[in-house]
Amino acid sequence: MTLALYDTWTRSLRPFDPIRPGQAGLYCCGPTVYDYAHIGNLRTYVFEDVLRRVLALNGYDVRHVVNITDVGHLVSDADDGEDKMEKGSRRTGESAWAIAERYTAAFMDDWRALNLLEPSIWCRATDHLAEQIDFIATLERNGYTYRTADGIYFDTSKQDDYGYLARLDHAGLQRGKRVAMGEKRHATDFALWKFSPSDAKRQMEWESPWGRGFPGWHIECSAMSAKYLSPWFDIHCGGEDHVAVHHSNEIAQTQACHGTRLANFWMHGRFLTTADDAKMSKSAGDFLRMQTLIERGFDPLAYRYLCLTAHYRSELRFSFDALDAAQAALARLRKAYSSWPEGGAADEDFVARFRVEVDQDLNLPRALAVLWELVRSDLPPAVRRPTVDRLDAVLGLRLAAWRAQDEAIPAEIGELLFQREAARAAKNWALADRLRETLRRLGWRVDDSASGQRSTRCGDGA
Repeated sequence: MTLALYDTWTRSLRPFDPIRPGQAGLYCCGPTVYDYAHIGNLRTYVFEDVLRRVLALNGYDVRHVVNITDVGHLVSDADDGEDKMEKGSRRTGESAWAIAERYTAAFMDDWRALNLLEPSIWCRATDHLAEQIDFIATLERNGYTYRTADGIYFDTSKQDDYGYLARLDHAGLQRGKRVAMGEKRHATDFALWKFSPSDAKRQMEWESPWGRGFPGWHIECSAMSAKYLSPWFDIHCGGEDHVAVHHSNEIAQTQACHGTRLANFWMHGRFLTTADDAKMSKSAGDFLRMQTLIERGFDPLAYRYLCLTAHYRSELRFSFDALDAAQAALARLRKAYSSWPEGGAADEDFVARFRVEVDQDLNLPRALAVLWELVRSDLPPAVRRPTVDRLDAVLGLRLAAWRAQDEAIPAEIGELLFQREAARAAKNWALADRLRETLRRLGWRVDDSASGQRSTRCGDGA
């Protein structure tokens, strides 16, 4: 079996051939910690976690690096507007440093709730100013920079293949001038170092050879990935929104500094959309957090399961009905697994079939089909359990850790259930739905069947 992955650079499926035998270097763009992560962001991290697990399944020792952007990410990709950290500070009334800590901690909570494997290295932009300044200085010596009134910029005209990752139309961009130019020489040029305003003091600013200021967003990833993985490593991941600007700029910087395109494989996850086809976005002012799902009675691993039902390169449409179905499927899986005895040996044929699917560019929908075929198979239960364990090492659903709760239903919950059953009998579906939502907010899930309604406390796997 050969692991094949889709490479955005070549727009093709390629066999994974590591740069160093037996090892895999993996860099994943992390959060900008000016606000909470939304569930669309988290879908990308689930995809990357599965990738890491599949690399391990194939015997690779994975060095996984994730950055924390706590400075330099402007509100506009055109390098105008304010730093997102400063904006977050103004919104909350806390210092930029304080909100970086708070939202980083919240992100880590989401990370653990989704059972994402801890990376080998977390790296913060503000801890690597020296590396970023050195990188910019090399670009300057190599003739790729110029100075404007507001910063040091990268001159993309120096590279004939700039933007190849995104297949950018340079002529069209120049004709359309679709970004605010200011003193920029070309529409695609981008900031490496931004100067602090002369009439105000920023919360996050540092001295540099070019003046007091702060780094641009893109330079941190080029500098930190080179430090922890080398200037030429195996796989760089992120969301599809990174292709045209952030990742194209990372490649340009690294080509100018080190002569490489940074990573041998570039992999990107598609967006999570809502029922009205809107992209999940913080800029819309209203977005769903993991905590929102938990408060509505959903197990975080039900969201992970939902993410596994779509290929990472396919758009996933989110709805609470879809999440309901994912939670119900996870409950059935947990119930079946927990009923099987321990002590058997895994069925290698099922493991091999599962691996064929995940080794074809992480085809999780087909891998899940193999899992359910196994669950419903006539294999002895003592064989099914260790076989599922092997599969769950990739799926990450923590089936072996789940324990059912044996808990009496409180009187208040029992009364609401009685009212809902009466509403259903009277075909008052609107009232039944409202009562179901009330129960969910109180931490109880209700499933309907031909034999009546079944209630379970959310989080016990039902």
